[in-house]
Amino acid sequence: MSSDYAKQLGAKLRAIRTQQGLSLHGVEEKSQGRWKAVVVGSYERGDRAVTVQRLAELADFYGVPVQELLPGTTPGGAAEPPPKLVLDLERLSQVPPEKAGPLQRYAATIQSQRGDYNGKVLSIRQDDLRTLAVIYDQSPSVLTEHLISWGVLDADARRAVQQHEENA
Repeated sequence: MSSDYAKQLGAKLRAIRTQQGLSLHGVEEKSQGRWKAVVVGSYERGDRAVTVQRLAELADFYGVPVQELLPGTTPGGAAEPPPKLVLDLERLSQVPPEKAGPLQRYAATIQSQRGDYNGKVLSIRQDDLRTLAVIYDQSPSVLTEHLISWGVLDADARRAVQQHEENA
């Protein structure tokens, strides 16, 4: 495995671990010693090669598909990351329920699952937008335009949806 590839793989492993709020020692504790902090750290630094079998096991431990850990599955840092999809919950509360009812219920469910009740904004994933598009019986891009016109999504969301559709 090339040193460059190992470092990119390690960066993905570190990103997944930190997204889950785990320290290296936290991984060791959560795995009940199955994954030693020193070993995971060496994978993340690219100092140690990880076998396909171990990578699959680590992906399973983190609860992510193996391809999420592989370098080259997303633009390699040169491209600007797409804007996040952030719902303005204050504006959403002002949209008539006959239009926004399904979105309001969906957002409330996400808030409940996350325990996130700040009431101002809510980040959603592209998958959430696709689900909402099915509920609204529209394409994600058409629904995005509606949400922008309601003031619920920022106009930058248009670029995120376009980039996602191009890569799909």
